Amino acid sequence: MLARIEGDLKTALKAGQKRRVSTLRLLLSALKNEKIREQRDLTDPEIETAIRRAVKQRKEAIEQYERGGRKDLVEAEREELAILEGYLPQTLADAELEGILRGIISEKGFSSSKDVGALMKELMSRHRAEVDGKRAQQMARTLLP
Repeated sequence: MLARIEGDLKTALKAGQKRRVSTLRLLLSALKNEKIREQRDLTDPEIETAIRRAVKQRKEAIEQYERGGRKDLVEAEREELAILEGYLPQTLADAELEGILRGIISEKGFSSSKDVGALMKELMSRHRAEVDGKRAQQMARTLLP
């Protein structure tokens, strides 16, 4: 995955895509820092986790900028978010996610809102790469009254 990101950076440099270049450079810098901290090469799942972290940061920034009325910064963050999400596997659709949650609820016998934490733990152990945790938690809260 790292080779793909580096190749895309070179392509973006040649094409003069400033936003893509800056986003990929920030991502590569974060990955390099992670590699230094771990003192070894990163695996693809670790790279994916770092990308998810960057995606989460962009989403939080978008929320903050929208509250502050900074439409120019919201658009910039959305562009970066779209670039980063292109490196992640496709997430489950709402209907699929709901079906999986309902299956886990019936399988484990969850019945109240106190079980949301256990439901999320089980869901993330099975489908971490395919699920947006925040969206899944909101859906889990509606399924477990």
